[in-house]
Amino acid sequence: MRTNEKYMTNNDTDRPGFDRRMSKDEINDCPMERWTGPVSVIRTRDELTAATRKLAGQTLLGFDTETRPAFKKGESYPPSLLQLGGDDEVFIFQLKHLGLARPLREILADPAIIKAGVGLDYDIRELKKMSGFKASGFMDQGNLAKKAGIRNHGLRGLAAVLLGFRISKGMQVSNWARNELTPQQIQYAATDAWVGRRLYLALEQAVGKEAA
Repeated sequence: MRTNEKYMTNNDTDRPGFDRRMSKDEINDCPMERWTGPVSVIRTRDELTAATRKLAGQTLLGFDTETRPAFKKGESYPPSLLQLGGDDEVFIFQLKHLGLARPLREILADPAIIKAGVGLDYDIRELKKMSGFKASGFMDQGNLAKKAGIRNHGLRGLAAVLLGFRISKGMQVSNWARNELTPQQIQYAATDAWVGRRLYLALEQAVGKEAA
């Protein structure tokens, strides 16, 4: 794990802080990184059973969703993907095939499993429209960064500040409701979940558990 120490200062209490917002140009100067480990795209009940078996016992997951973009006024779509990043594998659940199945709702409602990401309120609200569950164990790294005095709060900015690299947003407005995801979409979706998990660990290291 690497922290971008250029932007770190110490205050009177010796807790790390960040004295200014990292600019877009400075973020773009960071090297690009992506998740290169195993990725499983889950679209059948048998695959869902196998995936949840692999996730059993994990207490920290990177979390994200992807939704088909809407370009017309009044147009909206439900989440297309739910991504969960474990310690050595990322799982991408195609919700158009699975719905928000009970094993997924159980993970999302389990307070013993930390689900770490950025901008989680919207994701949780949209998932609840698909099927009700009591959200528990979610940790929004943008909110934790604010409490820690960090000036960047988005996923890309936090990755640059805390991890020293940038991630691509080139596939952000692609059609996530496709039956078959492209390799580029899979890598993009997996990277976002992986970074959510990495940011949690980086914030824990940088500012201590008290910030969480």
